[in-house]
Amino acid sequence: MAGLLYRLGRFSARRHWLVIIAWVVIMGIAGVTYTLFAGTISSSITIPNTKTSQVQDELADKFPSANGGNGTIVFETKNGKAFTDTQKSDVADFLQGIEKLDGVKGATSGFDTQKQLDDGRQKITDGQAQIADQESQITDGQTQIDSGRQQIAAAQQQLDAQKQQVAALTGAAQSAAQAQLDAAQQQIDAQQQTIDASQQKLDDGKSKLADAKQELDENARLLDLSKDIRFVSSNGSAVIGTVQFTKSTFEVPADTKTAIADKADDADISGVSVYVSNDIAQGVPSILGPGEIGGVIIAALVLFLMLRTIIGAAVPLVSAVLGVGVASLAALSFSSLVEFISVTPVLGVMLGLAVGIDYSLFILNRHRTQLKQGMQVHESIGLANGTSGNAVVFAGATVIVALLALNITGIPFLGLMGTVGAVAVFFAILIATSFTPALLSLIGMRILRKKERAKIGNTDSTRVPNKPMSTWRAVITLVAGVAVLGTIALPATQMRLGLPTGASESVDSSQYKAYKALDEEFGAGQNGPLLVVATLPKAIGKDDVTATEVTIGEALAKNDDVKAVLPIGASKDRDIIAFQVKPAGGPDSVSTETLVKDLRAQDVTVDGGKATLGVAGNASANIDVSEKLADVLPLYLVVVVGLSLIILIIVFRSFLVPITATAGFILSVMASFGGLTAIYQWGWLGSVFGVHDPAPILSFLPIIEIGILFGLAMDYQLFLVSGMREAYAHGASAKVAVQRGLHAGRAVVTAAAIIMISVFAGFIFSDSSTIKPIGFGLAFGVLVDAFVVRMLLIPAAMHLLGKSAWWFPKWLDRIVPDVDVEGAKLERSHPVAGHESTHTGSHALPVEPDAHAHESGHPPAHRA
Repeated sequence: MAGLLYRLGRFSARRHWLVIIAWVVIMGIAGVTYTLFAGTISSSITIPNTKTSQVQDELADKFPSANGGNGTIVFETKNGKAFTDTQKSDVADFLQGIEKLDGVKGATSGFDTQKQLDDGRQKITDGQAQIADQESQITDGQTQIDSGRQQIAAAQQQLDAQKQQVAALTGAAQSAAQAQLDAAQQQIDAQQQTIDASQQKLDDGKSKLADAKQELDENARLLDLSKDIRFVSSNGSAVIGTVQFTKSTFEVPADTKTAIADKADDADISGVSVYVSNDIAQGVPSILGPGEIGGVIIAALVLFLMLRTIIGAAVPLVSAVLGVGVASLAALSFSSLVEFISVTPVLGVMLGLAVGIDYSLFILNRHRTQLKQGMQVHESIGLANGTSGNAVVFAGATVIVALLALNITGIPFLGLMGTVGAVAVFFAILIATSFTPALLSLIGMRILRKKERAKIGNTDSTRVPNKPMSTWRAVITLVAGVAVLGTIALPATQMRLGLPTGASESVDSSQYKAYKALDEEFGAGQNGPLLVVATLPKAIGKDDVTATEVTIGEALAKNDDVKAVLPIGASKDRDIIAFQVKPAGGPDSVSTETLVKDLRAQDVTVDGGKATLGVAGNASANIDVSEKLADVLPLYLVVVVGLSLIILIIVFRSFLVPITATAGFILSVMASFGGLTAIYQWGWLGSVFGVHDPAPILSFLPIIEIGILFGLAMDYQLFLVSGMREAYAHGASAKVAVQRGLHAGRAVVTAAAIIMISVFAGFIFSDSSTIKPIGFGLAFGVLVDAFVVRMLLIPAAMHLLGKSAWWFPKWLDRIVPDVDVEGAKLERSHPVAGHESTHTGSHALPVEPDAHAHESGHPPAHRA
């Protein structure tokens, strides 16, 4: 590989215009393909085959009217008073305009919904009064019937007595009296029939009244369950407009959401503010904002301070920007075929800028060193490309492998993020090893300052350490460093994962204002209502729907943290019933997460068996995504750590060096997680980092950060420890070699780390709540890994290990391939004039091997 890169560097140097023009053409082709084939970018994060998606699929199949996502628009009067009739009319007109948009099934005014609820409650009250009146009438009627029965009984008793008297008579007198008795009996019988008919009528009325009362009671119980759900605030100053989409919220096209948000921004309703919620207005963040540009400017200043030449500082920047442009345009050209989430291209830009600058800097720095030693320009470019460029290829390959390994998680959007990031790193490598050499050839000797050009071939001797560090210093450094990082990592034990809500957005944003208005006027749960679907053991009749809704609704309401339950309706074949459940907490609260789990585990006894519950909605979808990501995190961590050990064993031909490197990587990652949790979840230093409402950590951030930091940590490990290995291979004792390797590589690693931190830190001040924690996590992770782990803890550990750090079984040494990472063999075949016999690594001037030889008795089998 070193030889190939050497030839590539020489070719790029000789044909610099051809290479430069070729890359410009590639950039143009990428731009054309982007223009022709680019699709829309989604702001929603979804994972297939989650419990939420399964419920949504069932709804789509059996209950189309309840399927489809919902978005919220909040209308609020500016003076805090109740809406006027004119304002209510304007709100209705606005929502009618929303209904005309593609992808919108309907838009409902909260005034209409609240009126329906209020009318329903009034009907219940009126019905209860009517039933009370009817019960009173029935009671009076029964009293009259009972009184009539008593009168008939008395008349019958009197008639019976008369019959006994008539029985004692004879002849005509008896016949006449009997006729009178018969007439009287017929009259009594007629009255009895009338009474019986009245009783039957009254009994029928009682039965109907009982049925009506039961139905009214059931409806009253349903309304009582939903008494805490309102669509107009209690003071009348805020109202909720509901937009129902034809697809689930996560599948709604970005164009539809953008159109709604634009209409809300342009709404001209006198005295009324219109805010769209996060499920509508969560847009695509800008790839480069003021913060990101500021990070690049800081990186440019670091380059200038290191190189002391503007033209030299421009080379890595130009190379990085070109690489980012080609990678981003090429990746986004596939956005019409594959769903891109909004953070994916931003992550590619973030990585592409950071590694692009660093990789070009490594080659440029080696080239400058060789020029100052008297090497010809083209030869120096080729050798720098074959040595430092070879290290860049290896370091970049580790980052690429770690990012591509995200595909093993089985989560599509995460795998795509890793793939796009890997593409950005891949182009950064290609640019660094071809375009950068071409630029260096074009610039020629101007890459050096005038003073440096005047001293070419007469470089001053470079002082190198000849004494090892104190053992006590190593012990104290190691113990203190581990203790500090362990303390910083402690908050990570309380880390919760989630997705951004409206509370995470900028305080000036529509999403934030909508979130806060809903929270203050309608309760925290209004920001994350749950859609609960009860699957019945068998289909029920029409007359049983209300009773079943009451049974299930009351069972739902018994759960802790359920504020209200609102029945939505039953499916066409009446085998599933849907409810809207308003939790007591917000969508990212612990109580809501617990409630979702409790509901899913709950079975409700109904006629015919038990009904099972499924939960959908934005809040449950966020919980499912977070749980799925948390589940795959350990697997990915095992893969990355295992990969780290194998790669480092091959590179350094040692067991203890990889173990210390991997342990350091784990410390860096955990410390970064601790910082993230303390700032973004607990709110520490919130005013500094713009955290106004602490919330759970972005669900996919830990796994992304592990992949990226792994690759970057291996970069720093390679550039520092390979220098230690080099010094050890040339006769220095193991402990002195530690100091020499650190001395040789610390300057360029420091500059590279500061540049990378600057680029990542620029994204902390992005407008996107999704990008901010990613920028901080990566910036803080690089800060800890480069300056604490690699420059303090690893040298201390290597010192304490001594020569045992380089122990490697001979039989394994014969098997493991010789990976000449920094092109030492190439360098020996292309020595710098006057320095053929000495070498101290890629990033330092040659030094004399003036340390005491190590005591191994034989030279190491490999030079890193």
